[in-house]
Amino acid sequence: MKYDEAQRKLIDDRHGNALAINLRHLRAAIAVSNHGSIARAAEELFRVSSAVTRSIAELEQALGLPLFERRARGVVANAYGESVLLRARRIEHEFDLASEQLVARGGVKASHDLHSTFASILNGRRLAILASLAERRSITAVAREFGVTQPGISAALKDLEVACGVPIFERSARGMAPTQAGEILIFHCRRVLSELRHIMPDLAAIEGRLQGSITVGALPLGRTHILPLAIASLLRRHPQLHVATVESPYAALSASLLSGDVDFILGALRNVPQDSEIAEEPLMLDRISVIARAGHPLAGRRVDFKDMRHAAWVLSRRGAPSRELFDRFFSDARQGPPQPSVETGDLAVLRCLLLESDMLTAISAHQLRYEIHDGSLVVIDFPLDRTLRQIGISLRQGALPSPGARALMDEVRNVVMNSPEFRV
Repeated sequence: MKYDEAQRKLIDDRHGNALAINLRHLRAAIAVSNHGSIARAAEELFRVSSAVTRSIAELEQALGLPLFERRARGVVANAYGESVLLRARRIEHEFDLASEQLVARGGVKASHDLHSTFASILNGRRLAILASLAERRSITAVAREFGVTQPGISAALKDLEVACGVPIFERSARGMAPTQAGEILIFHCRRVLSELRHIMPDLAAIEGRLQGSITVGALPLGRTHILPLAIASLLRRHPQLHVATVESPYAALSASLLSGDVDFILGALRNVPQDSEIAEEPLMLDRISVIARAGHPLAGRRVDFKDMRHAAWVLSRRGAPSRELFDRFFSDARQGPPQPSVETGDLAVLRCLLLESDMLTAISAHQLRYEIHDGSLVVIDFPLDRTLRQIGISLRQGALPSPGARALMDEVRNVVMNSPEFRV
């Protein structure tokens, strides 16, 4: 398989039928549902009835299912149609928010009918291309990725910029960067693309099948034991699902969560304020432990602060939750925290340093559970009181995860609930 063909297959696998969905067809479906009539929907949309009928037919063809029942008194959405309409209305809401923000902060004139512009110019593929442009900042790279021509991308982008009345990207020798209006538009386009990706999994779930892709933001503690067990359990029963994990710092994962690129985050909670856009669900409490290799000079005996000060340490970087809790423990005890010889966020580096030296670390024992279970690493008898933290799931407020994502979150809850290792 050629490179370009392989790339297109990866894109199609990631987005499913989302790329084929036309936003104008979804808008037509909403109007038909609201009025129960093709003719009245056509009046609202300033289109002829045959065009609205064609939009519904093309949407049904793209999804492979009938969405409406034609009755003597009008048109009524069936169960599949109601499922699609739920996502379609969420998409409408996202474009409403985008329009408001573009007028308030993006320099777009209030007279512009942005909602109609988005529906007429954009489809799933163009949304994905916009998102990729913001990330790659190169029309050449994006054209190669999606198997389209550079002039085609340039023309579509120009149409959108003319319709909005402001530039979406700034061009320079270093590539393309979103303008303020572009940042606003692309943020909401990512959310719309997420809703589109969930349409087919929603429809499959009505028929009792779980399919589609799930993207999990995996923080260190969650990805060591809890998440792998949950994924394995889910895929044994639903092999058509595809799970991708993203291992990044919390700030990057939370941004992806808010834009819809990540379905949920598993790991240490940040105790966000009540008015935050992120909702947190605590699942368990975790405590930091001092860990060393088996046979370490401090292993097997009670140690004190003096021992801690004279030991060599490998710790998480400053700003990491475990490092902050560790330093605070010593500060509360009116002791100076140990100064690490090595700072790293890489578990492989940490594990090797512990096994091959007399260094200590302070980390959740769950993150090194396999080495502790096989006896190669041990927990040192120096309890780090008041280093408890909550571990759980983070979701975007108001999000409607796909059936597969909801099923994976249930599996995560079951793993925590049924494991004696975790204190809830």
